[in-house]
Amino acid sequence: MAKKIIPNPGALPFSKAIVYDSKYVMELSGQVGLNPETGKLAEGIEEQTKATLENIKDVLKEVSWNLSNIVKVRIFLADMKDYAKVNEIYSKYFTKDYPARVALAVKDLPLGALIEIECTAVGDSA
Repeated sequence: MAKKIIPNPGALPFSKAIVYDSKYVMELSGQVGLNPETGKLAEGIEEQTKATLENIKDVLKEVSWNLSNIVKVRIFLADMKDYAKVNEIYSKYFTKDYPARVALAVKDLPLGALIEIECTAVGDSA
């Protein structure tokens, strides 16, 4: 898969844009910080963010992809005051060639979650 990253200046953990040439596109449904074994939400924004990103990794593994296949991330937060904490954790999962991204505050999220993330991934095989 050919991918051109248009980076953001500075330390922001997302790119301005990504141009890609790919055979397959995956639209991941919104993921929340549910433990897949217990069906319970993780506690607090930090643990929910980690669990959400791990759930996304698990979906990508279904087609032998990883986080580097993601080109667009949409983050929904129950409270924008959690933005800095989310960025801190997010930047441990995405360390270079950041996906394009938007983060929005919303009134409510499913199951009382503090964060929901949906994304678009691309790859040459599925």
